[in-house]
Amino acid sequence: MQHHWVRFAERDGSVRFGTLEGDRVRLWHGNMFEYPQRGDRTIALADVQLRLPVQPTKVIALWNNFRALGDKLGLSAPAEPLYLVKTPNSYLEPGGTILHPGGSAKVVFEGELGIVIGRACKRVTEADAMRHVFGFTCANDVTVADILNRDASFAQWVRAKSFDTFCPFGPTVATGLDAATLRVRTVLNGEVRQDYPVSDMRFGVAQLVSMISQDMSLLPGDIILCGTSVGVGSMKPGSTVEVEIPGVGRLVNRFEHQGELVEEAA
Repeated sequence: MQHHWVRFAERDGSVRFGTLEGDRVRLWHGNMFEYPQRGDRTIALADVQLRLPVQPTKVIALWNNFRALGDKLGLSAPAEPLYLVKTPNSYLEPGGTILHPGGSAKVVFEGELGIVIGRACKRVTEADAMRHVFGFTCANDVTVADILNRDASFAQWVRAKSFDTFCPFGPTVATGLDAATLRVRTVLNGEVRQDYPVSDMRFGVAQLVSMISQDMSLLPGDIILCGTSVGVGSMKPGSTVEVEIPGVGRLVNRFEHQGELVEEAA
């Protein structure tokens, strides 16, 4: 069944979860991943504050997983998924502000589809993998591009991608969808910069879950970012960046200098 799951804070500060029903949120009880119970109460979406839809123990991000971008960069197809981990300090709620780390850093947007794990899995087969997938979300794998190869002896993937606020995702987790039918669009200041089909992935959803679970346990709420495709580019402070996946949701964040936010709060 198709649902759009959210976590949200009510006016009293309590954090709950539910599903979107038009401009209202249906409250559910129990655990989102284990036999959630549908409630009778709904709340106007305007009266709640959306939070991260899930709380991952880790976010895994793929490199060179789309044929179009790999071909453009002259990269050969990898024999197995190539990935890194984005650290929890980088997680950013929908509507939150991505912060420039300072200096002359070149900050890049990467609109991506996120796979949300719903059942713990370790060394699952590809045939069994989808039983462990809860749904899909929108994500922006923000990166400081000029840090990556600053030191010729060591590619700094985790550092470049794990600054505070560098992993916005949400606002919903959509269930009951076939990922191969989806498209990812990234819009920067009203201009479409990315528009690519998920079906172009080198490793599909079931393959990613199965192959990564051979290395590490995947827990409920963990997210696998599927990688990105052509159209990646830099963004300047003062920008609005949107990652939209029709059928899944629309993630909107501002990008600002940290100093400007400090001045406004002072």
